[in-house]
Amino acid sequence: MKREELIKKWLDNELDAKELQLFEKLDGYEDLLRISNGVQNFRRDSFDTDLELIKLKKAIAAKNQQKNWLKPLVAIAAAIVILFGIYHSFTMQGTEISTLASQKQEIALPDHSSVSLNSLSSLVYNEKEWDTQREVQLQGEAFFKVEKGSTFHVKTATGLVTVVGTQFTVKDRDELFEVVCYEGAVRVDHLGQSIVLQKGDRYIKMDGITTPNTTTNQSSPSWITNTSSFKSMPYSAVLAEFERQYDVKITATDIDSKQLFTGSFIHDNMDVALKSITLPLNLKYIRTNRMITLKGE
Repeated sequence: MKREELIKKWLDNELDAKELQLFEKLDGYEDLLRISNGVQNFRRDSFDTDLELIKLKKAIAAKNQQKNWLKPLVAIAAAIVILFGIYHSFTMQGTEISTLASQKQEIALPDHSSVSLNSLSSLVYNEKEWDTQREVQLQGEAFFKVEKGSTFHVKTATGLVTVVGTQFTVKDRDELFEVVCYEGAVRVDHLGQSIVLQKGDRYIKMDGITTPNTTTNQSSPSWITNTSSFKSMPYSAVLAEFERQYDVKITATDIDSKQLFTGSFIHDNMDVALKSITLPLNLKYIRTNRMITLKGE
């Protein structure tokens, strides 16, 4: 039996006892085993199909430059890596929901917990493992209503939020990380510290500075009802949120974007919204299609 046929039957677990003995005598048998074992140890967080395939080809080529069977072996190894990558992308990545600019979306999780996803945000969770691990990964901003049960985790690039049953928001955008608790209690793990927030508490880190002990009397985030509200926030954060809600690009000329702004704007009337964020600061604006230029008076 040809070498390629033995390798193929080995990959398909179809070797009989005699064929297995022949396979074990193949030149390169140990390399094939290492390929197989290496594939089994891949994990989604570090798996890069293209990178692993390049590494695999180089490793085999270095040992087998004079072997006539190098090409079929590389092809088989490539198939293993690619198929394993596809498998993990479907079984490990789970369900992903993303929103576009000026779009929001309601999401029902498997335990009837709910998530409201703000504009330009994404949420990933594994539905198959939900009964044993209630965990989501968030980019952007979302409002959670969590049913009581096992521990519920919200992972972001900046920090980890842990709850059992409560209502809260998590916002992780650019240099702003914010968690607000509207009901129950949440724990925020950030920068090596754990902080417990009770109803009305707000944790915020902005431009590298953490502001403790801030509070809110709201029962839910204002953007749920199509209004973005700000309290002593840098004007740059206001403009960034305006761009997300209206899918526009704003250019600010001779304006201090670090100055603090307190106010709000609505999401369903751009002209009214522009007046809301410019008049308090004595700014003028020019609107051309989806481009807006702000200037000081």
